[in-house]
Amino acid sequence: MQKNFLGIVCLSPNFGGMELDTIKLAKKLIPYKKIVLIAKENGFIHKNFNKYFSLDDNIYLETIKFKSSLSLNIIIKARNIVKNFNIKNIIFFGASELKSLYFSFLGFEINLIVRHGTTKSKPKKDWFHRLIYSKVNYHVSISRHLQKNVEYIIPFGKTSKSILIYPSIKKNNFIRQKSEKITLVHTGRITKGKGQIDAIKACEILYKNNIDFIFYIVGGYEKSFKEEFLSFLNKLEYKDKIVLVGFSDSVEEYLMKSNIFLFPSYGEGFGNSFIEALSNGLKCVSYANTSFLEFKELEFDFEMVRDRDIDNLKESILKVVKNEIVFDLEKNMKLANNIFSEAQEIKKYLEIIKWFIKYLYIVWI
Repeated sequence: MQKNFLGIVCLSPNFGGMELDTIKLAKKLIPYKKIVLIAKENGFIHKNFNKYFSLDDNIYLETIKFKSSLSLNIIIKARNIVKNFNIKNIIFFGASELKSLYFSFLGFEINLIVRHGTTKSKPKKDWFHRLIYSKVNYHVSISRHLQKNVEYIIPFGKTSKSILIYPSIKKNNFIRQKSEKITLVHTGRITKGKGQIDAIKACEILYKNNIDFIFYIVGGYEKSFKEEFLSFLNKLEYKDKIVLVGFSDSVEEYLMKSNIFLFPSYGEGFGNSFIEALSNGLKCVSYANTSFLEFKELEFDFEMVRDRDIDNLKESILKVVKNEIVFDLEKNMKLANNIFSEAQEIKKYLEIIKWFIKYLYIVWI
């Protein structure tokens, strides 16, 4: 087996942003490294591997069957995978399974890169977390606000480094469809934290002002939230204006036919869908929190309203619809293309992988 395989690990069984980000990063790095993608048996990545990767791709899939994040199966199987593929670099997406992977990697010279995608609320600086994070070489955060959160919450080992690598965004060169009615869109899994209910409540002001509109909500349900969401929606007088698309591989189709991206999320580690909307020339509206504050600092032009203030959200939507707020959409597209470029993302990951290989060479000499 060829040396120096790159292991990309995501042991989550679910479908969501982290799992898709794992797949996206693997696809971006395929031209540069032989990759072993390590996933949970019968999880989303395992079941959909052939959908996202072809036989021509330079990638292997290995799966692990387990019931809990601290699992002997993870420890043994991951250890065997590292040994069989002679893996020297690991990029890990997740958190809880690290307690097993720590024991998997004992005795190996592994450059361990933990990629953080969501904010954490409670400090993890007890002795056990200090132990399992002690062998992490790099903590990669996908936004500045998340980087600050990671540095506060996570215990760093003596050689651990914190770095920022923005995810790259796919830009679609589509021609926007013209519509006589106002068309809004929200993309993302339907959960309480993504703010779909707030967005729908805010659309009441359009209904009461006799403004013809349609609001596409693109994304599947979080199971625990589905009943509450549908119960709320079915009580509305204007529920026929809300179109639940469900999960779609053609999100760009709905961006193409929309004018406004309405995204009152309660907080984002990064906000891929929001940046995709900005990069494709939509007028965007968000709450003032987490990564949206950072996007303002990066000089993106969008409407940001007081956090979780639905009345303020209503006022802003009406102003946007009436063109009382002017957006520099061309500026947004150029900024997104420059800041969130795929070349930059790949370059930064390869730099931290190459550094470790050079370091090992020096030690061996």
